[in-house]
Amino acid sequence: MRKVYVPGAGMTPFGVSGKTSMEMFAEASFAACEGSGIDPKEIQALFVGNVLGDFEEGQINMAAFLAAEMGLSPEVPAVRIENACASSTVAIRNAALLVASGVYDVVLVGGTERTTVMGTPLATRTFAMGSHCRYEEPSGITFPGIFGMAAHLYADRYSIPLETLKRQMALVAVKNHRNGARNPLAHFRKEITVETMLGSFMVSDPLQLYDCCPFSDGAAALILAAGARFRPRERKPVILSGVGQASAGSMCLQKDVTRSRAREASVRQAYRMAGIGPDDVDVCELHDCFTIAEILATEGLGFFEPGKGAVAVENGDTSLNGRIPVNPSGGLKAKGHPIGATGAAQAYEIVRQLRGECGDRQVEGATVGLVDTLGGEFGTVCNLVFSR
Repeated sequence: MRKVYVPGAGMTPFGVSGKTSMEMFAEASFAACEGSGIDPKEIQALFVGNVLGDFEEGQINMAAFLAAEMGLSPEVPAVRIENACASSTVAIRNAALLVASGVYDVVLVGGTERTTVMGTPLATRTFAMGSHCRYEEPSGITFPGIFGMAAHLYADRYSIPLETLKRQMALVAVKNHRNGARNPLAHFRKEITVETMLGSFMVSDPLQLYDCCPFSDGAAALILAAGARFRPRERKPVILSGVGQASAGSMCLQKDVTRSRAREASVRQAYRMAGIGPDDVDVCELHDCFTIAEILATEGLGFFEPGKGAVAVENGDTSLNGRIPVNPSGGLKAKGHPIGATGAAQAYEIVRQLRGECGDRQVEGATVGLVDTLGGEFGTVCNLVFSR
C-alpha cells in the first residue's frame, strides 16, 4: 500500500448559499487544485458525497455533471456516494484506498449539499430518511428524539443528575461556538453563554435549541495523491495514514445507544492502519450533531472512559488548549452541517490544523488528527487519521 498524500484542500463558506450544489463543489475543488499545484487535467477520478440532491434540486447523476463542469477528461470516472451524514468521509476512504492500492495516482474527492433551499419541514422529512423506513420512521422517531433518549440513558447509566448533564452539554455548545467565532467559514460566528444555551426553547427533552446543529449549505474537497512525484509540491506534507468504516442496523437492533459499537470498530481499524492509539491524537473533528453526541463520541473514540466524557468537557479537556482539542472548527454545532459535505469539511480542518494554518484557533504542535463522522442513527461510522 502506497502512502496517500493530501497536497490540497478547499472549502466554501458554510451557511445559506444561493449557489447550486455543483457550483459550490466546483468552487471548493478549484481551491483544492490551486492550493496543491495540481492541474485539473491530472485528476484521474472524482468521488463526491451528496445525500439529498434529488429532493433539494431535482438532480441525480451529479458526479458526472461535476466532472464535465470542471473540464475533466471524459475518461475520468465520477461517482456520487451516499451514506447519510458520513457520505463524503466514506468517499474519502474509498478514494484513499484506490490511491494506496495503485489504481489511481491523483483523485479529487469531497462533498456538497444545499439543504436550506428545502425549508425546515421538507428538510426534516428528508433527513428522517436516514432512519429505518420500516421499523423507525412509522413510529415518528426523529434524530433529536433519538439523541434526547441517549442523553436520558447516559444520565441514568452513569448516575449523573439530568440538570448536571444539561449544563455539561451546554458547555459543549459554548466551546464550539467559541471556536466557530474564530472560523471565517463557519455558519455561526458568534459566541454564546451557558445562560443563553439553557434559556433556549426545548426541542426534544432534554435537548434545547442550542444543543442542536443547523441545516447548512456548503462544499469541501481534497486532492489525494500518491508517490514522490507529488510530494515536492507540498510545503508541509500531510498523509492520510489510516481509515476505518463500520455499520450497524436499525435502532431496535442496537442495544445501547450510549455506545456505538460501529464507531468503536471503525476507529479501531483507523488506529490500527495508522499505527497509533487514541493517546497519539493531537486534534479531533468529530460528529457533534447534538451536544450529547460529542460527549458520546469522545468516549467511543477512546479519549475518555465511558461515563467520563461529560465531566471532561467541564474540566476543559476538549478545549483548544486542553488535553485533546475537539472541534476547533466549531464542529457541526457552529461551523454548520451540509450533510453530504460535513466529513470533507472535517478533513479540511484537520489538514489545515496539521499545516499550522488555522490562526487563533490553531492547536499548537498538532501532528496527528482524527476525523469522526456519523451517518444516520449510528448506522454508518467512518474515521480518518491524518498525520504530518
